[in-house]
Amino acid sequence: MKLNGIDVSRETADRLDTFASLFLKWAKVINLVAPSTVEDLWKRHIADSAQIFQLSPGPFKWVDLGSGGGFPGIVTAIFLAELQDGWVHLVESNQKKASFLRTALHETGARGSVHPVRIEAAPDTIAECDRISARALAELSSLLGLAAPWMAGKPNVKAFFHKGRDYAAEVSKANGEWEFDLVQHASAVETDSHILEISGLQRKI
Repeated sequence: MKLNGIDVSRETADRLDTFASLFLKWAKVINLVAPSTVEDLWKRHIADSAQIFQLSPGPFKWVDLGSGGGFPGIVTAIFLAELQDGWVHLVESNQKKASFLRTALHETGARGSVHPVRIEAAPDTIAECDRISARALAELSSLLGLAAPWMAGKPNVKAFFHKGRDYAAEVSKANGEWEFDLVQHASAVETDSHILEISGLQRKI
């Protein structure tokens, strides 16, 4: 099996299949993603989410903000299962979605845990991390504010944020409030979309 042109092991492929089946079952009952995108689950969500781990494939400790239907957090946690190292802290305040995420972790054997709290409260229980991810959550300046407790003053901590075609305007706005290093990765899945890799975050005085 290949995702975004990169080979995926049979073990990881089986876990992703299990997750996809579980997702489709739960999506009939609760709104995990936009209903119009469910039919294209593998490309729009699973392959898109897999890019995050593929861009930073080490055994890192992740914080996934607003995990929702498990993208990219559960997908990252499934890849980490093969490494038998690393961890994903999935932050999701919606109780129904948090229940889904717990079930997905259990049934796939993925490496992660669910924190059913508001993102602003998550640093109280998640002291540190190596990587941060978020997908379809908020504009960049807001994301940087949410990530700052883990990133500010810690140059080795990186964030990976999915962004659509208007990402340049979001970057320009964020530059008015924040200093950061930016690497732009063109999406392998969605034309005109990018994954923004951010490090060296500091609030401007």
